[in-house]
Amino acid sequence: MICYFDPIATLIGPWSSQLNVASVLLRIALSILLAALIGCERASKRHAAGLRTFILVSFAATMAMSLDMALSGGTYVFSAAAVIGVAIISVNSVLFSSKSQIKGLTTSVGLWTCSVLGLCIGAGCYTVAIVAYLALSLSLALFPSIERYLKDRSNHFEFHVELDNPRHLQSFAATIRQLGMRIDDIEVNPAYAGSGLSVYSIAISISSQELRKYKTHEQIIEALNTLEYVHHIEEIR
Repeated sequence: MICYFDPIATLIGPWSSQLNVASVLLRIALSILLAALIGCERASKRHAAGLRTFILVSFAATMAMSLDMALSGGTYVFSAAAVIGVAIISVNSVLFSSKSQIKGLTTSVGLWTCSVLGLCIGAGCYTVAIVAYLALSLSLALFPSIERYLKDRSNHFEFHVELDNPRHLQSFAATIRQLGMRIDDIEVNPAYAGSGLSVYSIAISISSQELRKYKTHEQIIEALNTLEYVHHIEEIR
C-alpha cells in the first residue's frame, strides 16, 4: 500500500511511490534526516535520548514498514513490532529523580512519535511525514515557553525544600501561611536520610489575591529562600 496522491511523491516522480531500491534509499535518507533534526534539538537540551537514538528509532520504523509492504501482504507485522519495541524503550527512558520529579517524559513521547514518523516515510507518505515533522518540531520548540508561562501563573505549584533542621518545618509552614498560601501536601524525601538536612516536597495553593496578581512562582521561591534556616529551595516542574 502507498499513500495515494501524495503531492511530494507526485513531484519527485512515480518511482518514489513504488517499492524499489531507489525509493527505499530515498525513504531511509529522509527518515535519517528528519530524525537527526529532532535528535539535535533533544541533544542540545541534554535530554537522555539524543541524536543517534532518534535516528535509530526512525530508521527501524522505516525499514519495518518497507518490509511489511514487500513481504507481509498487508499484515504489518514488522511495523507493529517496531512500535511496541519503541514503546518499551520509551517507558524505560522515564526516570524519577531524587526530588520526586518525572524526567524524560517528553523525550519518551518524542521517540514514540519519531517511530510513527518513520512508518509514514516507510509507507511513502512523504507529505504526511514532512507535515508531521514540522508539527513535532514546532511543539518541541515553541510550547515549552508557553507551558512555563502558564505554570508560573498557576495558583498551585510544588517545590523541593531543604531545611537545616526538622524543627524548622513548623516555622516554615507558618511563614507560608502568613504570605497568603495554603499547604496542600507535605512529603518527606527519604533520599536525603543521613545527610543532616530535612528535605521535603511541599505542594501549595496561592490563596492571597495580591499574590495571584503580582507574584510569580519564582518571586515566591526567592522570598522563601531568604529564610535563614532554608538551605536550598526550588520549584518542581
